[in-house]
Amino acid sequence: MEWSLTKYEAYIYSIADRFSLIQESSLIVKRHGKDWGELSGKVSFENDYTLEVREIVDFSSANFIRRYGYAVRKGDEILYWYDSQEHPHDPNLQITHPHHKHIQPNIKHNRIPAPQLGFNRPNLSPLIQEIEDMIKSLEKME
Repeated sequence: MEWSLTKYEAYIYSIADRFSLIQESSLIVKRHGKDWGELSGKVSFENDYTLEVREIVDFSSANFIRRYGYAVRKGDEILYWYDSQEHPHDPNLQITHPHHKHIQPNIKHNRIPAPQLGFNRPNLSPLIQEIEDMIKSLEKME
């Protein structure tokens, strides 16, 4: 699919219709021009899980996501986050450079590759699916 800001807005504003465990979405695209804007807000799931979203998008090129940050929380606790900050001296991250995930323990410095993320496709669907899979697997353990 060739993406545009209008198509991306439609994708964002219908995201809750595509996933069964989303309870609410406060995601909003703030336009700054014909081709670019900022996506921010939160997606809430059952059991007090949330996905906080920040993106700068610019549809004047194929790599339309310029920067991003995604944080997954349970209540007030950050479980993990993703960002596009470059870490060129970390050989473990080069396979998906600059896409990576911060995980516990020592969340600030403990990073792993994030092959499901990119700059030329929406990242929300794989992130939301990851959260839904986690919630479902935890429910099975109870």
